[in-house]
Amino acid sequence: MNERFAVEATTGEANETTIRLQGDLDLAADAALSDAYGRGTVGNPSRVVLDFSQVGYINSTGIALIVRLLAEARRDRREVIALGLSDHYQEIFRLTRLSDYVTIVEAAAAPTALEGASS
Repeated sequence: MNERFAVEATTGEANETTIRLQGDLDLAADAALSDAYGRGTVGNPSRVVLDFSQVGYINSTGIALIVRLLAEARRDRREVIALGLSDHYQEIFRLTRLSDYVTIVEAAAAPTALEGASS
């Protein structure tokens, strides 16, 4: 078990799953993230919200894990929203063009932004 990373998937209303990430997103997070995504998408939600508000560090392997998750979501025609990314990681998502495949939502704007996100 990775002591630097924890993840929890919860299914909410409106055909949506939230995956809350906590800690460092790196190679050691691979199995836990894959498992949480698998459990969170069992009911085939149309939207997955990745909550990064408790993530302290994402390295290049962590970015690769996110890319893999986005590829799975795209294959399944599932919208992905990134919530709570720090300014630094928002910029990295833009530079790496991850922002082309995920909607970035500021944590403070989440309730109204999630309502308006496309399904």
